[in-house]
This record gives sequence, structure tokens and C-alpha cells, in this order.
Amino acid sequence: QVQLVESGGGLVQPGGSLRLSCAASGSIFRAESMRWYRQAPGKQRELVATITSSSRTTYADSVKGRFTISRDNAKNTVYLQMNSLKPEDTAVYYCNADLLVADAFKNYWGQGTQVTVSS
Repeated sequence: QVQLVESGGGLVQPGGSLRLSCAASGSIFRAESMRWYRQAPGKQRELVATITSSSRTTYADSVKGRFTISRDNAKNTVYLQMNSLKPEDTAVYYCNADLLVADAFKNYWGQGTQVTVSS
């Protein structure tokens, strides 16, 4: 069974840093684009960052210069380094990936990890 499992969330003070990880497991041939989304209470889920299989990256304007997405293809893992965190970054962060499973690409979601930025 294919799964995306996130880790690394928690409580951090404003200005602090966190690093999220998301590992894909199961019968995966390879991962294509991998993404991080977030959803704050009462708001729609928004795309935070994307990294392609060739490691090209894009970011939401709200996190540019503060967040860095990266990946380890050997481990089918994507990371999100979050620096200079602000209270408005508080949200549940979700990993999303296009994975080659059997003979087709399928889209998968992780279960989410809570990030709370508060003093």
C-alpha cells in the first residue's frame, strides 16, 4: 500500500524554524512532482511549494525567501525547511505527490502535520 507520511510539525515561536519531512513508501517506481500544501482554520487549502523530478522549485509569494523545498529521490522523500516563521504560517501542512505506481502515475496525499507559530 502506498503512503505518504509526514513528520516534523510542532509548536515554534515567531522567528523560529522547523523542518518538515514527507516519505513515500510502498511499491513506488519513482516520484514525479512533490508538493507541500497548508490549510489554516477557516481557510482554503493553499499550495505552498512544488519541486519537480528535476528539482525545479516554485513557491507561494507568502513564503518566498523563507521556505525551501528539497527532495531525496533515493528515499522518495520531500522536505520543507521553514525559517523566519510567522503566526500566519500556522496551519496543517500536507504533503502531496505524483507517484509512479505499477504502470500509472497517481496522486497521493499525506495525513497532515500541525505547525503552530506562537509565543
